[in-house]
Amino acid sequence: MNFIDLFSGAGGLSEGFIKAGFNPIAHVEIDSNACKTLETRLTYHKLNEENKLDYYHDYLLEKLSREKFISNFSNHEISKSVINSAIGGENNTEIFKRINELATDREIDLIVGGPPCQAYSLIGRARDKNKMRDDSRNYLYKEYAKFLKEYRPKVFVFENVLGLITANNGKFFKNMKAYFKRIGYELNYSIETSSDYGVLQKRKRIILIGWRKDIDFKFPELNTEKEGDWTVNDLLTDLKILKPGEQNNITKYRDNTTDYLSKFDLRNGIDYVTQHIARPHNNRDLEIYKIAINKFEKGERLKYPDLPERLKTHNNQKSFVDRFKVVDGNGLSHTMVAHIAKDGHHYIYPDKKQVRSLSVREAARIQSFPDDFFFEGGRTAAFKQIGNAVPPLMAKEIANKIHEQLINE
Repeated sequence: MNFIDLFSGAGGLSEGFIKAGFNPIAHVEIDSNACKTLETRLTYHKLNEENKLDYYHDYLLEKLSREKFISNFSNHEISKSVINSAIGGENNTEIFKRINELATDREIDLIVGGPPCQAYSLIGRARDKNKMRDDSRNYLYKEYAKFLKEYRPKVFVFENVLGLITANNGKFFKNMKAYFKRIGYELNYSIETSSDYGVLQKRKRIILIGWRKDIDFKFPELNTEKEGDWTVNDLLTDLKILKPGEQNNITKYRDNTTDYLSKFDLRNGIDYVTQHIARPHNNRDLEIYKIAINKFEKGERLKYPDLPERLKTHNNQKSFVDRFKVVDGNGLSHTMVAHIAKDGHHYIYPDKKQVRSLSVREAARIQSFPDDFFFEGGRTAAFKQIGNAVPPLMAKEIANKIHEQLINE
């Protein structure tokens, strides 16, 4: 069964659907680094099918340049299928042309994707004097709908933040649902918590699923029973101890795998890991991190006004008082978001022995990306892609439920 991934980012949603048995026809994404990540990952899946993963490992181990890796082991179809373009306006004509060339006589069974969420997010609305009402991204669902009208997939999946429901007093969401119904789709939605799918973070998202009115389909009963009493420490303890700014791109594991990593296949069975790299921090930030960790170990959270005056740099001490936040190693992480690309203050490592913010690999694991998933573009670009992604473990469960129904239908 074939699918198109819109606003695809690094491909977290796509990773889940591929592992559930769906075949990607095209990914459409505006960020060039994310497009390179998609091409790398699609090449991984191709080599995996061909039982040639040794070549992929050579790339991860820097024995092959990316240019040689892509030219030797990717193919024209993969290259053409990753469409680096903004969705909307005149761009859609070229995007449709590219997809049609790839699809040939193959039916598009599914469209997935989640438009940028900044216009719907509570934080975005709080920062904007017009509550983001005039932001053009509020209407990207209409661009999404153009692909539904063009390809008439059996099912679509639309993922976004909870703020979508309340934006503009609920009018955007009401209009969106009515619009999708008007073009021929029944639909329903649920609010899903990623930790119910094995993802070790407190991440809630709206999952809207629509289906063509002429097919026998119903909103799936998603898996909401948490398996095991896993914690973030189950993700972290096998990785090498890092100093701030340490940039060893390839490191050996320092300990055996954990039950969690084995159960959800995050460690992949190889004996090394890439992108376990930490950003540098100045002395002031490190001192604040130590204070935050000490407080957290006593069961308290650091509030910005509680810092010594000499460590404060912001006059506003009423907004975002939790800007320095320790990840809960003995529980679930708070939600991973793209702001981690700006600084690591909101994602402090939960141990006084490693005073720093999370590494790229640690952030990726919290989002449930496997260790052999490589993010192109460098550290900052990787953090952005990770923060914007849909957790693959959650995506896979949703994909499995849809796959079951479509097979029966």
